[in-house]
Amino acid sequence: MSSAASSALESGGTAPLDLLARRVLGLLPAEGRIVVGIAGSPGAGKTTLAERVARRVTELAAAGPDAAGVSLAAAVTSADAAVPLAVHLPMDGFHLANATLDRLGRHDRKGAIDTFDGWGFVALLRRLTAETDHPVYAPSFDRAVDEGVAGALVVEPGTRIVVVEGNYLLVDQEPWNLVPGLAAEVWFCQTPGSERLQRLVARHERHGRSPVAARDWAENVDGANAVLIERSAPRAALRVSGLDATVIPSA
Repeated sequence: MSSAASSALESGGTAPLDLLARRVLGLLPAEGRIVVGIAGSPGAGKTTLAERVARRVTELAAAGPDAAGVSLAAAVTSADAAVPLAVHLPMDGFHLANATLDRLGRHDRKGAIDTFDGWGFVALLRRLTAETDHPVYAPSFDRAVDEGVAGALVVEPGTRIVVVEGNYLLVDQEPWNLVPGLAAEVWFCQTPGSERLQRLVARHERHGRSPVAARDWAENVDGANAVLIERSAPRAALRVSGLDATVIPSA
């Protein structure tokens, strides 16, 4: 993410984030756990947005109904103050292992829709809404080694809201088309292509690619994936700017 965009989301994005957090709190039933999804193309800012929304939901709920601006469900705060009401969980932990991608001949387009364990991700969403009396562990993704890490994340029983994010949550292909039915809502994080490209090139360079290789991957691999992902945007319940977290009106 560029420094200007990051600053907008970190400071100027307070009011827009409050609106998004209140929307999430308004989706929460009296009992049980919900999943809220954020889809979007590579470099759109999904991770930053999901992390910020989850954090703000927890803060507003802890401050009470007046701060939250909604009629909060009973027992909306966790019995354990150390357990956040809402957490962020990325889809990236479901990247297929590099050895598997090599075997399948897909390593040179890692990040494409068929380089993820989509069924595993859907199974996790089902577990999150059904298994609320014990910790549910989930994988993360370590960019330093370019591999998933099993069991690195945990959703505790007291966590009522899981904000998941990933590229393909709104794509109309099995099993991804099952995601909206498992979530309270799925949003689309929308960011201009020029900004996404700038972020992606910088990211790939940080993780070891040369400037030429970084731009080539961003334009040809990430770019090809973005074509499919952008077509899924009309299925979103809400479009949110990846620059400042404002809601983008429907066309």
